[in-house]
Amino acid sequence: MNKIEQAVERFRNGFNCSQAVLGSYCQQFGLDCEQAFKVATGFGGGMRMGETCGAVTGAFMVLSLKYGNITAEDKDAKAKTYEMVVEYANRFKARNGSVVCKELLGCDISMPDGMKKTQEDGLFDSVCPKMVRDAAEILEEMLAED
Repeated sequence: MNKIEQAVERFRNGFNCSQAVLGSYCQQFGLDCEQAFKVATGFGGGMRMGETCGAVTGAFMVLSLKYGNITAEDKDAKAKTYEMVVEYANRFKARNGSVVCKELLGCDISMPDGMKKTQEDGLFDSVCPKMVRDAAEILEEMLAED
């Protein structure tokens, strides 16, 4: 199974969107899955505030694992990471119109009515798997280009 399918399957099996994406790529960049799942837990559902989609933040973490700086002096690595994050966000927006969870879902899960609508309409089952798939596909594209 490729990483794209793995990410979607992890999401469908109960990991949040951010965990599903980061967890599918983490070992490739030296982070074990247990730590990745823990780190990404708070980012699902746009940090539970309907903000930046968790699949996107999971992808940002993957890009940071690949390109991020490990010393304060490494300005080039930091700049490269920021460049990759902006490029990633632009590609995700081009596919989906936004990187914001509440805009992608069409409701705000941080509000009781929004969460109720999301659950009643099955949006976590219909919209979110596509966001996870798109997030992983874009990661695959960008990692292959480098």
